[in-house]
Amino acid sequence: MRARRSFWRRCCAAAGGLVLFAGLLAGVTAGGGRLPAGAAAGAASRDGAAAGAASRDGAAGTHHRASRGRVLLVGTFDGRRGRYASIQAAVDAARPGDTILIGPGDYHASDDLAHPPTPAQAALGDFGGVLVTTPRLTIRGMDRSTVIVDGTRPGSPACDPARAAQVLGPLDPRGGHYGTNGIVVFRAGAVTVQNLTVCNFLSGKGASGNGIWWNGGAQTAKIGLARYRGAYLTATTTYYGSPAVAPTYGIFANNAAGPASWAHIYASNFDDSGMYVGACQQRCDVTVTNAWMEYNALGYSGTNSGGAIVIEHSRFEHNQDGFDTNTQIYGDPPPPQNGDCPGTTSSPITHTRSCWVFRYNLVEDNNDAHAPIAPGGYASAGPVGTGMTISGGRNDTVTDNTFTGNAAWGVLFVPFPDKDRPYPGVTCQGSGGHEVTGFGCVYDPEGDALLHNTFSDNGSWHNPTNGDYGQITLFGHEPQDCFAGNSAPDGSTPSTLERVQARCGRMSAASDSGGALLGQVECDTGFGLCPKGAHYPKPSASSVDLHRLPRGLTSMPNPCKGVPANAWCKGGRPI
Repeated sequence: MRARRSFWRRCCAAAGGLVLFAGLLAGVTAGGGRLPAGAAAGAASRDGAAAGAASRDGAAGTHHRASRGRVLLVGTFDGRRGRYASIQAAVDAARPGDTILIGPGDYHASDDLAHPPTPAQAALGDFGGVLVTTPRLTIRGMDRSTVIVDGTRPGSPACDPARAAQVLGPLDPRGGHYGTNGIVVFRAGAVTVQNLTVCNFLSGKGASGNGIWWNGGAQTAKIGLARYRGAYLTATTTYYGSPAVAPTYGIFANNAAGPASWAHIYASNFDDSGMYVGACQQRCDVTVTNAWMEYNALGYSGTNSGGAIVIEHSRFEHNQDGFDTNTQIYGDPPPPQNGDCPGTTSSPITHTRSCWVFRYNLVEDNNDAHAPIAPGGYASAGPVGTGMTISGGRNDTVTDNTFTGNAAWGVLFVPFPDKDRPYPGVTCQGSGGHEVTGFGCVYDPEGDALLHNTFSDNGSWHNPTNGDYGQITLFGHEPQDCFAGNSAPDGSTPSTLERVQARCGRMSAASDSGGALLGQVECDTGFGLCPKGAHYPKPSASSVDLHRLPRGLTSMPNPCKGVPANAWCKGGRPI
């Protein structure tokens, strides 16, 4: 999170061989691009949803129960004016169980300016252009592309890239700016957000820079909300400016428990990640399906997020690092990132204790050294040209995906060293880490599984060890990762992984740095001297490229489904 960046620079150099890992409205048609064989839409239902998560709340957010509450109308739809001119006004008037429908328009959301947060609220992220504190609401746009929640100044064109149009947010006591957030659901359970676009919400000195945020209380180490859904959502920015004000996360949930789902979501141009799930204490219980993340520092980021997480039928492409999940001793506590099933259950997908599943996804061409970055942050250390990085994560299953065109590595399993002070009540040893003098708490990847994936055309930068997948472990006598059934023509490092570590659940005998792999990854992340002849592009805040939205992002087929009759909807259809 942005609030962590003050200490993000205090991280590990390369001495001793350890490496830090991290962490316009135009409208390619949904369903475009290549997905792995067997990844047809609808396959999500074949094993039950998300270890039982999504099935309780509707399949990945696309099923809508009939609402029994009121319907509050914002703006105008088909010539019929609603009662409310602003989204916030409707949110303030809503009661639990109500549905808010939003007509097409450019809504310059500014509740954070009208009601500036206190320093304590700013640290928690308890502020936004639209602030939702009422539970059991549905907030739904009538059209995904033309209902725009906009962080730029009123009167500016939609998502205006001009510097003068940007809003830096409310002032802090020292005259700085807290930054802005788009839609913030703060400690309010069972809130659904659907069918709209957010843009140009900038970061600052508070917990900010987030497009759509289900926030159970940033950095509290407590679950503050449960049961959330998002579907047909777009988050982007047309303005970067500098790392001090750049947008941070697109679609974001922390300190939030399931059952939860995100479906048909898109995010681009964020300097941390397009989407994020973290700090959910083995209670994440979320399914993500039909997501498309591109042109971000990280397509996905997940700190200390575990239990039942299923990410499927999604695309991660043109990011710096396509997908990164990690363990961290301070940020978004408590550690570790652990995909172990909650309680005594097993996964209906893996039929093992691993309920964290990444399957049927396309991870392609994640080589963008010009994506937005925050220098010194964990996300900026994501190795450029890598499809997926499991950084100190454990009990995660990666199966039946396609990794192609990633110029460094398709998948890396690597340690995460963290020099930050432990969160109160957390110890390194107690959370599964190893204290290493000069490097803080180091977490190895443990008990992860890479199974039956298809790799092609990875490692095209041709540095030593570049290829399909690799593993670095710094300690022995811990649950080993396992590798089986992968089609990997460009090889692995070590090359014997599928022979020596084919069985899951065994204990490792010793550490294995992967030989030359350690130095190559240190070079790529920028936290070590590069071996002679190594070449990796270096991200820079001075060479950031932003990208327009793709055409044809799919809108919700029927925004009136499940909504009581009102001036815009009759018989469950738009009038």
